[in-house]
Parts: sequence; C-alpha cells; structure tokens
Amino acid sequence: MTAIISIRNLTKTYASGFRALDDIDLEIRRGEIFALLGPNGSGKTTLISIVCGIVNATSGSVTVDGHDIVEDFREARARIGLVPQELSTDAFESVWATVRFSRGLYGKSPDPAHLEKVLRDLSLWDKRDSKIMALSGGMKRRVLIAKALAHEPRILFLDEPTAGVDVELRHDMWALVRALREDGVTIILTTHYIEEAEEMADRIGVIHQGRLVVVEDKVALMRKLGKKQLALTLKEPLPAIPSSLAALPLELSDDGTTLVYTFDVQQGERTGIASLLRQLAEHGIDFKDLNSSESSLEDIFVSLVRGERQGAAA
Repeated sequence: MTAIISIRNLTKTYASGFRALDDIDLEIRRGEIFALLGPNGSGKTTLISIVCGIVNATSGSVTVDGHDIVEDFREARARIGLVPQELSTDAFESVWATVRFSRGLYGKSPDPAHLEKVLRDLSLWDKRDSKIMALSGGMKRRVLIAKALAHEPRILFLDEPTAGVDVELRHDMWALVRALREDGVTIILTTHYIEEAEEMADRIGVIHQGRLVVVEDKVALMRKLGKKQLALTLKEPLPAIPSSLAALPLELSDDGTTLVYTFDVQQGERTGIASLLRQLAEHGIDFKDLNSSESSLEDIFVSLVRGERQGAAA
C-alpha cells in the first residue's frame, strides 16, 4: 500500500530548548486508520500540527500525497482536514454559514448537497440555522468535525476527537470514521480511549517524549507484545510454589489461593499448559476453577511507555 504521508527526520525544538519531537520517521498508508498513542506531552499534537502547517518544524521534511508541506503548502493543506482538541469557532455564526465558509477557504465551489450530507451524518441538520454560541459542547464538537469535512479532504486528522463528549457522539463519530474509510479517506487519530484504537485502527504508533517507540500493524503488535495468562483457583491454599516448578512462569497470589501461569501468544498450541497441569497433578495440587485472559492494547501501551521511562532513567 502506497504512503500518502511521508515524514523524514522530523525534529521540533522550541526556543526554550524543549525538544518536542526527536528525529521522527513515519509513513502513513493511503486509506488506513492510523492511531497515534502517547501520554500527555509526548508530542502527538505537535506532530499533527506540523503536518497540518500550524507549527513549523526545526528540521526534517513532510510530504502529503506527494506535495511538500513547505514548498507546495497549498496543495498539501487542501488534502487535509483537521479536527483539533480545542473548540475554536465563531460563536456568532450559524452552523451552516460556518461550514460553507470553511469549504470556501479551500477554493472549493459551493456544494450545498455535500454540506447537507455532512450535517445530517453528524446529526446537525436540525441545528443548521442555530448560532454556534447556543449549542452544547457536544454539538460544538460536531461542528468542528463538519468544518474539517466541508472541503472533502482525502486525509482527516482527529486530535482527541471524543475527549469529554457524550456516548451518542462517540458512536456517531466512529460510524462516520468507518464510512469515510470506506470512501478511501485516510484517517489519523490520537486518543486516550485506547479501546477505540484497539477497535478501529489498522496500525498503531506509540510516541513517548518526542520519539516513536513502535509502529506496527495492530494485530501484529498484539501478537508480538501481548501475553496470555491462565489463572487457576486452588482447592487448598498453597504456602509456596514447589521448587521443582520454580523455572516455570508461575506466580502465586498473596493468599496462596491462585496460581497464575503466563505464556507467550506467539507459541500457538505449544503453550505448555498440558505439561503444567500434569506437573501440578504430580505434586497433588488440585484446582477448582480456571480462566484465561489476554493482554489488551492498553496493557501493551502501558508496558511500552513504562519500559521507555525505565530506559531513560537508566
């Protein structure tokens, strides 16, 4: 799949000396949903702002659909729609006037049918004549999305799009994202709701302290870094794990009633569970219940960020 955004050796250092981005290399594939995850202050918004032309990079290059964002900025920006974190709209304008003006800013000819579709998809059609100052916070967020879609961009950036919004808007948002991807729109999102990235994204990028920690297909990432655990509830408390089982990846709960066995998801059928159960039986360790669990994307994200912090401290 060809890249629609290519980022090379991108660095951003502010006048204070703070380095927000540190030598970022990244390619976003055409037509994919790419989720960029990272703690607050990790550089997510700075990266998006540079690609969108809001912030200037210190060094490096970015091309959008083959157009350099500096040398050919008009063509590059015409392909991008941005839904920012902050609500910044003209409070005294109507919803219709705002989205119509946004489309005109990009030199697009009037297309009332397209604007109507966008507003209907976002449940804003009934509010089209309302002044933005009269809308609720959730409705204002919908207006931001409508503005970003008014000029029919081929790339859509969603910077924390569902932060602080109601459940209905969140569901509408993800239904719209799926529909846009079906139409060939490339979508890049940052989110603190990691379950959304787990459900929606094709690929995941984790950024921490201005550096890309990992970029991987979601399924491959969870297969590579994920783990499974088998928890066995014992019939009788166990004072300690027998020394003959000490080499196994076993943990005993503080009260001695639960044994947790951790195994690699990449092992497939060779999990060692059958051997474990045989050895437990040989030691007279009986269990009355068992259940398995698998790492979520959130578990992987936390472990990656924690690993980066420990590495930096070292």
